[in-house]
Amino acid sequence: MAVTFGSILGFDNGIMVAPMGADVAGSALVAAVANAGGIGILASPVNSYDVTVNLITATKKLTTKPFGAGILLEFDNTKSIQAIFDEKLACLQVYWGDFPKEMVDEAHKAGSTSNSWKKTMTTRSALNLLQVGSIKDAEKAIAAGVDCIIAQGVEAGGHIIGTVGLIALLPRVVDLVGDRDVTVVAAGSIADARGYVAALALGAKGICMGTRFVATKEAYAHDFYKHQLLQFTEADTDRTDLYSRATWRAYVRCLNTPFHNQWRNAPESVENDDSQPIIGYSIINGGEAVLRRFNGNTPNPTTTGELENMVYYAGQGVGLITEILSAADVISTFVEYAKKIIKDLNDKYVAATTDTTSS
Repeated sequence: MAVTFGSILGFDNGIMVAPMGADVAGSALVAAVANAGGIGILASPVNSYDVTVNLITATKKLTTKPFGAGILLEFDNTKSIQAIFDEKLACLQVYWGDFPKEMVDEAHKAGSTSNSWKKTMTTRSALNLLQVGSIKDAEKAIAAGVDCIIAQGVEAGGHIIGTVGLIALLPRVVDLVGDRDVTVVAAGSIADARGYVAALALGAKGICMGTRFVATKEAYAHDFYKHQLLQFTEADTDRTDLYSRATWRAYVRCLNTPFHNQWRNAPESVENDDSQPIIGYSIINGGEAVLRRFNGNTPNPTTTGELENMVYYAGQGVGLITEILSAADVISTFVEYAKKIIKDLNDKYVAATTDTTSS
């Protein structure tokens, strides 16, 4: 059942699932978030039209609600983007790379107006630019004409490009946006309703979460990964480039497991290349993937091998995650407690002051 609270971009509420790759944010998780009124974002494969269409089709079988897909612009994703346009998804989330106005305009033209939900929106497809760590990139996003800027703090799990914390970055982005028709969403270390309300207080209209949604029943992540999240705290994550040195030099935040702690200070000569030993295998989007040491893929339910020697992405909010829930329960709990927190704050700081003044 859809949960209505803080509606943004035509969705029932402002809770978004990050497009966690390679396939953690798969059809089951995205559909579950969409059915609960949230913003589900599929993790798209790298530059594959057919696989992207298959993922979208599988998701449409599980929900009639709108959803979107995420793209990494660091790589050539022309085919995946075309599939998203052809399938008339509600939104395209882009990350890490240039997103010029020409591409924004093309995505707007690709938006479908056939779905009744879009009557609450403009007739264009919502474009979500995941802006990471700098006002400079937020300025580029505004100039390109995006509909939504996701301000990601360095506390976030997975791939991170910025070095600024969310509490400093978010209000700066909000101020920059001003009265423009651009929705600001907060990302980074938000793992319970208190973080949701804090983001709203800083000016965001919604939140985007990854780690909290990994620890859900529908996430396409190995049970070992999900249960690892219940064992670590905010002091047990690390920002590192160890898992992308040979392929895509990018920092990630991951759990500081015994394996990672052993290698975290490895010299630059240690790379995630074919010289590394094979530690496992996975089936990712229908194809077999050979997992070598330091590869950047987290284990999914098909993964076999040395699970303890694989990477586990997580944000600093991981210490707030104490149980594995359904995605619907995550959203309903966030909304229920956010309402309570806002009411309690009003009763304590607004209503009480008004009563004192009137007396």
